[in-house]
Amino acid sequence: MGKNKKLITLFVVILLQAILISIAYAIGFWLGSTRGGLMGEFPILAESYEILKENTIKELPSPKAMEYGMVRGLLQVLNDPYTIFVEPPQHKLETNQLEGKFGGIGARIERNPAGKYLLFPYIDSPAKLAGIQDADQLEKVDDFVIGSDTTVEDVTAAVRGDVGTTVKISISRTSSQEEVMYSIVRKEITLPSLSWNLIPDQPQIGLVQINIISATTPDEVIKAINDLKSKNASHFIIDLRNNGGGLVDAGLKTAALFLNSGVIIEQQYRGQPKKDFPVNKPGLFADIPAVILINHGTASAAEIIAGSLQVQKRVQLIGSPSYGKDSIQLVFDLSDGSSLHVTAAHWWIPGLVFPNNGTGLIPDILFPEEETQSPKLLQAAIEKVLEN
Repeated sequence: MGKNKKLITLFVVILLQAILISIAYAIGFWLGSTRGGLMGEFPILAESYEILKENTIKELPSPKAMEYGMVRGLLQVLNDPYTIFVEPPQHKLETNQLEGKFGGIGARIERNPAGKYLLFPYIDSPAKLAGIQDADQLEKVDDFVIGSDTTVEDVTAAVRGDVGTTVKISISRTSSQEEVMYSIVRKEITLPSLSWNLIPDQPQIGLVQINIISATTPDEVIKAINDLKSKNASHFIIDLRNNGGGLVDAGLKTAALFLNSGVIIEQQYRGQPKKDFPVNKPGLFADIPAVILINHGTASAAEIIAGSLQVQKRVQLIGSPSYGKDSIQLVFDLSDGSSLHVTAAHWWIPGLVFPNNGTGLIPDILFPEEETQSPKLLQAAIEKVLEN
């Protein structure tokens, strides 16, 4: 009986040791995989980093710079020109531009030949009301010191922020040579995506120049055309030259303003069925006489507008072949304010070959690219739209 008891005790001890060893191994594996992270998935990268750290005669870049470099290397291997990494300042400005508004102080920022940043406040802006004067030299934004190597994107991103927040702007003024600090509450500043005017000597023609397709573009187009119509414009030229696109949804809404019916585009995400985007009701401007100007700088959402109107014979295109970008990028905000733009879908216009032999839209009235900014192009547009 005593012998059996000893055997049982020995078995229990061995079993407990085995359990403890298993637990220790599991914990060790978990800690190793947790600590290793992506480096555990890419051992050559980890080895290279350690070799570099131990042996290079040069000073290593900052961890952030190395991390950004690794991301860019990853995207380079992916080999998609539209899947890109955008650092925080540029991402902030890009987001503002596509939203059509931002929180700011209402001042133009210019860099003089000496490399100094100067402020020029707009009339009745928060900066003007706070006391900022034309050509005040920007020294600091909060605790961010402006140096000779500071980029304009970094300066602009620092000045902008959420509406209602306070920013401390430190400036120096030539007249006093003293640094003065102003606390300014940011207000909403609009970024118009387009401009418009009557054609000189042809007041019956309104010109609407759309520079980017932002969230506010459809409403801005309505405002522009209604304003021009109130001034007796009856024919319209829509200028999409050098418009690199923007938001696909805003492009669809803008195109729908000029169409009675039909499908604007079809699109498809990976692993998803294709989706149609039809015109649900006649657009506000479906019957106005119009032509569209394009060139090689016309791309993406701007091509959706021009191409969908061309294929339905709603307008004629005048200019040079457009860029030919038929992909959609999803923008993922990263934890430090940077972003990753990932090509996730393609779109096409039913009944239209696009891209066309490596280019985009083929104009009905073709001009060489170098002549697309010449008065000849505008004159051709005037003559064509007046035929309608």
